[in-house]
Amino acid sequence: MKAAKILMVILAVLMAGMATSASAHSPRVRFGVHVGVPVWGPVWGPVWYPPPYYYPPQVIVVPPSPPPVYIEQAQDGPAESDQQYWYYCTSAKGYYPYIKECPGGWQKVLPQPEK
Repeated sequence: MKAAKILMVILAVLMAGMATSASAHSPRVRFGVHVGVPVWGPVWGPVWYPPPYYYPPQVIVVPPSPPPVYIEQAQDGPAESDQQYWYYCTSAKGYYPYIKECPGGWQKVLPQPEK
């Protein structure tokens, strides 16, 4: 009884070692039964399936990037509506700030360069 158990363990170890080495790198031989009748065509040989259809390569079109857009900012200078005026007093015949008060009212005058 003891000898049978030792023999079983030795056989199990041998079979495990053979199974790992056989399935790792050795060539395999398979046997089987195939059911069916081959159909032979006129020129091409056996015709079980139609020839494979090859799809053309996919064409990828990348549109060009749009040109850059530049936005010009407003300048800090005075606009047409913000034009600075000189104030002239006709009764005193002078300009502000040289004349502080004008009894007849101030008159807006566009600034002019000296001549």
